[in-house]
Amino acid sequence: MKKPLLASVIVLLSAAVALAADSVEVPEMPAPQKEHQWLQKFVGQWNTKTEITLPGQDPMTVEGTESVKSLGGFWIVADLKCDLGDQQMHGIMTVGYDPQSEKYIGTWIDSMGSHLWKYEGDVDESGKKLILNSEGPCPMKGGQMAKMRDVVEFHDDDTRTLTSYAQDDDGKWQSFMKMTVTRKK
Repeated sequence: MKKPLLASVIVLLSAAVALAADSVEVPEMPAPQKEHQWLQKFVGQWNTKTEITLPGQDPMTVEGTESVKSLGGFWIVADLKCDLGDQQMHGIMTVGYDPQSEKYIGTWIDSMGSHLWKYEGDVDESGKKLILNSEGPCPMKGGQMAKMRDVVEFHDDDTRTLTSYAQDDDGKWQSFMKMTVTRKK
């Protein structure tokens, strides 16, 4: 094929692709639902104060910051940073709502371990508590896998708590961490 003919073919194919793209109807994207909108109260800049109580260790209090952004109105992405004395801890939490399963879903990763925490849960009847269940290495059981639960409770627009629980061998939920989160003014 000669170069002018090849160039003509490329131009014609490009024009055909452009015309086809213009005639294709793009489906309307879904809008965030009320469950997605509920998550928007997380968005903002926050201060954190965390009390950690593990068996055989002195209780520890840690202060930090959290920045939470909305991703398209469907997800929140929280970026948490705190100083653990000789170590800096950095964690990322995502939470969204899956209309198919009718569950809140999400993830947690941090700089202190390699486990990808996968959340699934619900908002309680009061509309103030998000209960997220997961499974992972339990700090109360020397890193053994266990059922875990994070409960986020909104006390008002500017204050929430996150309490972490581990399920013991008797099936009871034992709290080992409570973080109080206050909106920066």
